[in-house]
Amino acid sequence: MKHLIFICLLALSPEIAAQSGRAVIQNSQTSPPEASSEPTVKKLFDEANAYNRTKFAEFETKKIKYSEALEKQTDREKKQLAAKYASQVRARKQLKGDDIYYLGLLDWIAENLEGTVESLRKYIADASSSGDKIQTSRSLITFVEAKRGGVLQAVESWNEYQKNEPKKLAEISRMASEIAKAYIKAKDLEKAMPFAVEAYRASKTSSADPATRIRSLDEMVDTGMLVFEIAASRDKIAEAETILTDMQDSAAKFGSPSFFFYASDKLITYQIETGRKALAMETYLTALMKAGRDLPLKGQQTDAIDRLKRREKQYKLMLEPAIEFVSVDKWFPGEKKALESLKGKVVVLDFWATWCAPCFEAFPLLADWSRDYAADGLVVLGMTRYYGNQEGFAVDHPSEIEFLNRLREKQKLPYDFVVFDDQQTQMAYAATALPTAVIIDRKGKIRYIESGTSTTRLEDMRQMIIKLLAEK
Repeated sequence: MKHLIFICLLALSPEIAAQSGRAVIQNSQTSPPEASSEPTVKKLFDEANAYNRTKFAEFETKKIKYSEALEKQTDREKKQLAAKYASQVRARKQLKGDDIYYLGLLDWIAENLEGTVESLRKYIADASSSGDKIQTSRSLITFVEAKRGGVLQAVESWNEYQKNEPKKLAEISRMASEIAKAYIKAKDLEKAMPFAVEAYRASKTSSADPATRIRSLDEMVDTGMLVFEIAASRDKIAEAETILTDMQDSAAKFGSPSFFFYASDKLITYQIETGRKALAMETYLTALMKAGRDLPLKGQQTDAIDRLKRREKQYKLMLEPAIEFVSVDKWFPGEKKALESLKGKVVVLDFWATWCAPCFEAFPLLADWSRDYAADGLVVLGMTRYYGNQEGFAVDHPSEIEFLNRLREKQKLPYDFVVFDDQQTQMAYAATALPTAVIIDRKGKIRYIESGTSTTRLEDMRQMIIKLLAEK
């Protein structure tokens, strides 16, 4: 999965000036020193750190609709602002104390990893530095060293953090998670597992606090899946299922229907993928029962149950032979062919519609995969049907095909479009919600099927494509 560096909002105590207790008589003819016009480094950091929150408040006021593209653009602007401020601060003379600390945090936001480590190590070495900020500095150094592959340096910094106080659950989760990922990258899953488990423990403990629950539940998903992926990669089926079950139970305890569904769905699909489909369907029924029994509120129960029920037919399709297309009217720019003829290839079916805005979010990656993996045996097909309407106007079939041709060229999509007369094929693949992606292996079996779009879903698709291409 692509993991972004998330910036935590750091709680910073105001500095309290020391006073001697004696009155100092000033010479009335002495002019007071000029106040510096330069903003403090802390003020620059605070502005950069709050950038996303400030911008999205503006977007809300201006009624600008949220999108992932808007969020990514705002993130880029935030990093650019932090980099600009960090450059300005470095031009100042004789930085010391907390200025060095906040310079490190500006570099952290800007994803200048080298600058982050350099500044925060200087801060730690300063005898006047405060314990709380030193611990935060150690946590960021640990993260950065692990991020850039220095796992030994990361573990050394982790050990220093563990010897000192205060310890914060969010920092522990972040450090341990990144060290686990570094060990995974180094193909040392045995060493990765204890850190992944510690990251999950810290995020789970933090979730018990309502004040940090929303953030901590997101971390629980990430760190829990880290534990799961390590266990699954080592063929530790019992361990893999144990963590998913714990995630499911925790989601119910904390009243999160989306988390409950996610954990349940992963457990069911894992059992199907490991050749235990009958058990998976039993797990599906058990999840329905647990949702109605364990989630605290009726609305939460209904939400989780509805999500699971919408997946039932898709679960049943997994590992089954792919269904031949019916009612194909147009196939372009390539020639119409039977799905059976594509055996030996890995086939991605992308069910979409021109009116479906989320469908367009997958286009760039689908195009990249089609180009990058075609030589390895990947075939991508854009699956749509006639809707009789384009951009608010009624259109006939030839006009709709012309519109689709223009759209395909505009989006620079290198793969074929398949246009159907009716919904038969769409219904056969349980693609009632759009977009829906189906991935078929070289033997012609359905190995992946899921509706909706998100960064996580697209990464899951990419990983499945790579896995199936490796199967011969």
